[in-house]
Amino acid sequence: MKVSLFGKRRCCALAVLVAALVAGCRQRPAVRESKPTAEADPVERRREADDTARFLAGLPGNTGSPFTELECDPAWQNHRRMVDQAWAKAESQGQMIAGLRGFQQQELARAPLAEAPVFYPFGGPDALTPVRCFPHSPTYVLVGLEPAGTLPSVESIQKKPMAGYLAAIRRAMASELGRSFFVTREMDRQFRGQVTDGLLLPILQLLVRTNHTILGCRYVRLDEQGRLTGRPADYHAPGNIGNKGVEVVFRTDADQSVHRLFYLSVNLSDDRLKQDQAFLLYAGRLKGVTTLLKATSYMTHRSNFSMIRNLVLTHSDAVLQDDSGIPFHLFEPRVWKVQLYGDYKRPYGSFHWLVQPDLEKAYRKPDVKPMLGPIGYGYRRIASNLLLAERAH
Repeated sequence: MKVSLFGKRRCCALAVLVAALVAGCRQRPAVRESKPTAEADPVERRREADDTARFLAGLPGNTGSPFTELECDPAWQNHRRMVDQAWAKAESQGQMIAGLRGFQQQELARAPLAEAPVFYPFGGPDALTPVRCFPHSPTYVLVGLEPAGTLPSVESIQKKPMAGYLAAIRRAMASELGRSFFVTREMDRQFRGQVTDGLLLPILQLLVRTNHTILGCRYVRLDEQGRLTGRPADYHAPGNIGNKGVEVVFRTDADQSVHRLFYLSVNLSDDRLKQDQAFLLYAGRLKGVTTLLKATSYMTHRSNFSMIRNLVLTHSDAVLQDDSGIPFHLFEPRVWKVQLYGDYKRPYGSFHWLVQPDLEKAYRKPDVKPMLGPIGYGYRRIASNLLLAERAH
């Protein structure tokens, strides 16, 4: 049953008063940009995205949040409990987030790997994996097929039947915490209008749940020269290729460093990339990146995804992937130093026929390191694997 906002004022009065008192005693820390630039920042600093993300992610709002009264709704209280439980499980020992944290500390914390920009094709809204694996990267570029989406207004959220809406939000995020990736067929239903109109909301939720504060966001696209430029939220591209996306500026709460995440909606198949000179120009400037590939549906194993495969191998200084990424035989020993983790027998489920005999043989060598948590396809049903390839200089 929908509860009116007027009827909830009394139940929230004490909470609002306490929040105001706490805010009065607390000074907000100064913002430190990771890499200051002489140019004006095109992303306006506004709190709406952070307020909305915290509410939908089951986190109490900061002082002055427009969702303070709605946090007294039993539907949100239940939402908070259930989301907290899901994150606590994913962060527990031997689970995905704890495993990523330990893996980052042991294998990815050294320079220059730790500070390199991250390129994540086929990543969709999975902001969790790159910020956990590379928390000090200044820039993250995620690419997927799904639309970028928009930030809903506070008023539009307040009008929704709260219990059903929040339950749908939980379902949309469940596979990321329960399997370590977003399922494509579920995204097709959930992020094309049923729950949200794109990937901005899940990206924002993952950022605030991983102890970040959203400082602002804007809608972007690639111009004909392959450069990012602002656009209206309702921008319609003149042709079939829009290269529309979003830019999110966020701060790491622990050290106050500021980072940028870009999501671009791009079809990475050869047929479309041949027509998409703007993205090819943009991606060609991403030199020295660390590329992340996980749960890609083995796209780069296919002949019609050769362009993105070659782009990664040409412009990356490092590649971190599971076996669904670039085929093992393409990491030539004279070019790449490769370290394997976990175990590999064969792909899981419907991909079982894409066996890599050379990778299977490589896993028999004694220098393979253990995994610290499950990740990728077959999550907790079969052994997980990762490959870290670093360019030999």
